[in-house]
Amino acid sequence: MSAMRNRPIPGSSGIVRTMSLLGDPVLHAPCEPVTDFGPSLARLVEDMYATMYEARGVGLAANQIGVASRVFVFDCPDDEDVRHLGHVVNPVLVEADGITVRGAEGCLSLPGLEAGTPRYDHAVVEGVTMTGEPVRIDGTGFFARCLQHECDHLEGRVYTDRLTGLRRARVLRVARRAPWGRTG
Repeated sequence: MSAMRNRPIPGSSGIVRTMSLLGDPVLHAPCEPVTDFGPSLARLVEDMYATMYEARGVGLAANQIGVASRVFVFDCPDDEDVRHLGHVVNPVLVEADGITVRGAEGCLSLPGLEAGTPRYDHAVVEGVTMTGEPVRIDGTGFFARCLQHECDHLEGRVYTDRLTGLRRARVLRVARRAPWGRTG
């Protein structure tokens, strides 16, 4: 118990970085694999936590703060309110299955907007930690949605890319009219 008490809170020494918004080219191109597992990666992860918490998010991909590297952080509950906290470097979505649920989905890069977005209710991501240790994350429900959402970011996709028809047109119209909108 005392070992947990002495561990720093993720992001507590991080710097809140500027959020990349829909239309920013860094959000719409695949990210590069991480090859340097040194102090700069640890700083990036720490800053990502700080930025995610400041924005009141449950997940954040590196390209959302302008860094085109395959890294994401999360602090997300599942449907049973179990908290999942961590990060993944060079993640690969190895499973996405189960039933498809169309649930409200938002994104820190599209502040204030949500749309019913179809996602599988089970997902498994494999990758490594910032120190290169293998990690496998198994998520269900809302946490599975988060894992799929963050993996999409690292492939250069935002949740609006998964929408079709009127649902897609509506959210993009609202995004263009938002004070931060620059969707062209």
